[in-house]
Amino acid sequence: AACAQAGLTFIGPPPSAISAMGLKSEAKARMEKAGVPLVPGYHGQAQDLALLHKEADRIGYPVLIKASAGGGGKGMRQVEASSGFVAALDSCKREAKNAFGDEAVLIEKYLTKPRHIEVQVFADTHGECVYLFERDCSVQRRHQKVLEEAPAPGLAPARRKAMGEAAVAAAKAVGYVGAGTVEFIVEGDDFYFMEMNTRLQVEHPVTELVTGFDLVEWQLRVAAGEKLPVTQAQLKLDGHAIEARVYAEAPEKGFLPSTGRLTHLRFPAHVAFAGGGPVRVDAGVREGDEISPFYDPMIAKLIVWGEDRAQALARLSEALGQTQVVGVSTNVAFLKRLVESEAFSSADLDTGLIARNEAALFPGEVAPPREVLALATAAVLAEEAAGEGVDPWSTRSGWRLNQRAVRTLRLGAHEVSVTYEHDGFLLDGQTLRFTHQGPDFELRLGGAPVRGTVVRAGALQVFSAGTVTALEPFDPIAHAGEDEGGAGKLAAPMPGKIVALLVEKGVKVEKGAPLLVMEAMKMEHTIKAPSAGTVAEFLFAAGDQVTEGAELLKFTA
Repeated sequence: AACAQAGLTFIGPPPSAISAMGLKSEAKARMEKAGVPLVPGYHGQAQDLALLHKEADRIGYPVLIKASAGGGGKGMRQVEASSGFVAALDSCKREAKNAFGDEAVLIEKYLTKPRHIEVQVFADTHGECVYLFERDCSVQRRHQKVLEEAPAPGLAPARRKAMGEAAVAAAKAVGYVGAGTVEFIVEGDDFYFMEMNTRLQVEHPVTELVTGFDLVEWQLRVAAGEKLPVTQAQLKLDGHAIEARVYAEAPEKGFLPSTGRLTHLRFPAHVAFAGGGPVRVDAGVREGDEISPFYDPMIAKLIVWGEDRAQALARLSEALGQTQVVGVSTNVAFLKRLVESEAFSSADLDTGLIARNEAALFPGEVAPPREVLALATAAVLAEEAAGEGVDPWSTRSGWRLNQRAVRTLRLGAHEVSVTYEHDGFLLDGQTLRFTHQGPDFELRLGGAPVRGTVVRAGALQVFSAGTVTALEPFDPIAHAGEDEGGAGKLAAPMPGKIVALLVEKGVKVEKGAPLLVMEAMKMEHTIKAPSAGTVAEFLFAAGDQVTEGAELLKFTA
């Protein structure tokens, strides 16, 4: 409206259409008049508790309470029985008020195994409107989309046509102009209007890849007063496209968002525009950027095209395996498991897919393959070699005059045996040879080739064969005294020199507080308090040499 008053053309629908579709209850009233099918429910203006409860009982449980002004999964509660309605309504209204400044709700019948299918519509200022087919957005977490694909698997041509025509009727009912999405809930042979998004959506690239048209260009042309470039009869589907949303979040912790700096970021070979290649990446970040708590935690959209769904699935799995992000928790590994899961690959789609397949999608802790441990070992050895000096006393190559050096290397919860040889190493008895260019490693493990990327971010992040594994190399000096702390003393885990005492005798400290610094193997290590307590006495002074196992200080927990 402000653009119109200033004599500017807004690239998008008229304010009246945004307003008409902005409130779910008002939009559904309009759709009912336009003959668009609706889910059984209550969409009225009256909002008193007794009426809403009565309407929910009439509709029949389970029901879904939804914020009328809502979106993005906020202000939604599923209610299984009448006894739980009041508490769910109160919670829903509070969330809706905080998120949208409007606590009005509507109530709908909750469909037990629904699919979420939306139709892309486009209208010009000359009265023409077309639908560019549909996208299946059924795979969701927290009522938000995770994977989107076009066309919807298994949708019969007659149903596609009926849904497309219903979407066009919805757009025309509000005088729509530009790009919009009409969302439907589908169960069995029935489909119902859910809402209309009065904009170009995040998942529009899948439509672009299967139709061959740049919808952003269409927006500009329509806003400039041009007619739509094609008629409905000229629109055809070509192949299959799937989009995966790469988020900074922790799927294993309820998909909680993650924040931090992107210290390492790689995408598969791709294009970055409509059409032009089988893999497309839409990203708004670069390596070194920060994911802050103030915005949606999406890092990028990874979109693939295939001649059919099977090829698109294979390409998406491969592309996810080549996506590397360090600095925040991400859903990349989860997405790969999801794409490869039996439920998704067989198109057994509905909005409960993730919850229904939790055991397969969240397998828990699994032992890393031998190749991953080999890559992590090579990275540790490379780090140590890089820290060597020119004199023989600073070498860390493990050279011995009369015998081979053997050490046990702890990587997280796993141990490997490393034997130093004149031309390489043995890893648990297998020959290990490696070269690397920065973080990219090429190994020969027992004669077999292994490739991967290892990035140090506190722990080692090992990218190999489409997976990422975090392994923390164990530093015995850094963990000195963890076992002895309860007995009131901390011991030197290896020979070294005391460099500095960091606290005064008798001072109270918190768990993890630095107590003293040791130097061993040309590196400094900090000994920390194993618990809250008091340093009763230091047994050595700065500059003293200590032997392995020597008691360093007396500590009172």
